[in-house]
Amino acid sequence: MADHHLDYHLRLLHHLRTILAAVGEADQVPEESHVLFLERFDELLTVLPQAPLESQYLGQDLICQVMQRYPQIAHLVPRDLLWFFAGDCLHFMPDEELDRYQQLDEQRHAAHENGEDFDWHLQKHRLDLLATAAQTPQ
Repeated sequence: MADHHLDYHLRLLHHLRTILAAVGEADQVPEESHVLFLERFDELLTVLPQAPLESQYLGQDLICQVMQRYPQIAHLVPRDLLWFFAGDCLHFMPDEELDRYQQLDEQRHAAHENGEDFDWHLQKHRLDLLATAAQTPQ
């Protein structure tokens, strides 16, 4: 059985890897430490599909390092990755956002238990629309 949830986050990680490579090519960071960081990031991309639970800590560590080492691209880090790796990554998310992701995760688990398909991206978009509508003055 394919794990669409994992595949989705792997695509996000590959996208983030592309951004990180561009930062290095633009000479915005010290080359030696950046190369070592990219090697660890590539390790995550290799290990995550084979051992998702075992690579959770590595993912948390790397995503937190992206937020701290590369503040110029922190806004480009997909929020889904912060939630996916959880742990210390959650410190970079405001409470309202954490609440929405918690709702989304509960919906995903309920769909899984009922044998239903779950479109993470579509449901996230719906929750974002509901949150925006709730914030809009009537």
